Amino acid sequence: MFVHMPHATPPAAPDRPSGGTGAPLVRLSRVNKHFGDLHVLRDIDLEVARGEVVVVIGPSGSGKSTLCRAINRLEPIDSGEILVDGVPLPAEGRALARLRADVGMVFQSFNLFAHKSVLQNVTLGPVKVRGRSAPEAREQAMRLLTRVGVADQAQKLPAQLSGGQQQRVAIARALAMEPKVMLFDEPTSALDPEMINEVLDTMVSLAKQGMTMIVVTHEMGFARKAADRVVFMADGQIVEQAAPEEFFANPRSERAKDFLGKILGH
Repeated sequence: MFVHMPHATPPAAPDRPSGGTGAPLVRLSRVNKHFGDLHVLRDIDLEVARGEVVVVIGPSGSGKSTLCRAINRLEPIDSGEILVDGVPLPAEGRALARLRADVGMVFQSFNLFAHKSVLQNVTLGPVKVRGRSAPEAREQAMRLLTRVGVADQAQKLPAQLSGGQQQRVAIARALAMEPKVMLFDEPTSALDPEMINEVLDTMVSLAKQGMTMIVVTHEMGFARKAADRVVFMADGQIVEQAAPEEFFANPRSERAKDFLGKILGH
């Protein structure tokens, strides 16, 4: 069980298939985004290899969530280019729907369909978007719900589940689309403290199995444990990036040192 303790000595990095071979699965080149006069993303360059787990951290308002949402075009960018598996993000229509099927997203708020059962939530996308038969989708959904530890909740409505259970259903729903990459935007920030571990444990398990993941989080313990690389953002820019042991032990920028001092108390 992963213990939620930012001050703890980090466990060994998970043993999993190594990323880094071939062309990057996700590539951002000189990406800019404004909200009115606010320059939220400033010339972002980032590459994520197949099988790599990248954890994005930084102070509030640094552009982390906007970066995450830009990768599946929930936020259109003003300039620059984003490629997923070598293909530029489509602007709209069926091509965008296919792209979003390949890029799974797990939000702060679980975004489950309240009037549908857990099982229906997980089977809807594969049937409607991937063209699976209903029996095939149900069989896959039950496998995934078992994998995230909530198979016994399959017939319940989301409101009958705890927050941690709902978020694990949301992860299963994203996995049901068999995405090439999973995006997590502060997936534990809406959870009560005692529910955070069960979601982080599920995410650590995905990392060990080789899923490509981009995770925006304030959970430093997860960053230490599961990341291949930590990306530190501030003021809309990537200030520095490094392996977790290097970043936490020896941050290079004053901005990162200040951030870690406030978060970790040293």
